Amino acid sequence: MENKIKRNEFLKSLGFKGASLLAVYCGASALSSCQNESDVSPSGPVDFTIDLSNAAYSKLNTAGNYLIYNKVVIARTSAATTGFAAVTQICSHEGQAQVYYTGSGFACTAHGATFSLTGAKVNNVSSKGITAYQTSLSGTTLRVFS
Repeated sequence: MENKIKRNEFLKSLGFKGASLLAVYCGASALSSCQNESDVSPSGPVDFTIDLSNAAYSKLNTAGNYLIYNKVVIARTSAATTGFAAVTQICSHEGQAQVYYTGSGFACTAHGATFSLTGAKVNNVSSKGITAYQTSLSGTTLRVFS
């Protein structure tokens, strides 16, 4: 015959008491391997500018490069003044900040979700796309906005 121990007794045997015991009960219910995709929210309204003459951002002067600023992935897609794409760094599949520029679109390292330059889903890993932002270049000032 197997001796079964109740969860409460087991946690108490590990030294959990009072508030820490409550935290384990409440915290465990929030854990899951993958979030529900409908619960993942975009990073919110965006409106900022960066100066491409600043050494920290100058890599965007070369097509094929990208950088991450305020949880937004900004890519230089071509040498044209309109050759920029910007999307949220937050993946729509799990809500992880792991989106990066691939040279032709965007991808997430967590589960391999891929997205177009406009944020549309490309493969079937995610059921929806990611938030894309508008870009506008004036001289050396790049504006990224919702």
